[in-house]
Amino acid sequence: MQKEAKILWTTDNKETAMNMVLLYAHNAKIHGWMKEVSILVWGASQKLIIQDKEIQEKIKVMIDDGVKFTACLKCAENMEIAEGLEACHIDLFYTGELLSNWIKSGETVISV
Repeated sequence: MQKEAKILWTTDNKETAMNMVLLYAHNAKIHGWMKEVSILVWGASQKLIIQDKEIQEKIKVMIDDGVKFTACLKCAENMEIAEGLEACHIDLFYTGELLSNWIKSGETVISV
C-alpha cells in the first residue's frame, strides 16, 4: 500500500492550486491520510508561487506541518525566480532524476 502522496504541480491556475493541490496535500498530511506528502513544483506553478502572497503563506504553513516541497532548479533559473522560491522555504535542485524515480517506482503520481 502506498504511504506517500506524490504530487507533480505544474499548473499556474490559482483555483486549481488552492482547491486541489494545496487543499488535498495539506489535509492528507495533517489528517494522516498519507504518512508522507511530497509536492514537486515544476514550471508555471513556480511563477504562481512567486506572484501570489496567499499561496506563499499557505506553503509556509504546509511546510511547518510536514509537507515536503521541492522545485525544479532549472525552471527557477530559466525564470530567474530561485531566490523567491527559497524565501518560501522550498527546496531547489535539478529534479529530472527525482521525477524519473517517481515514475519508475510504479507508485501513483498525481499530476496537476
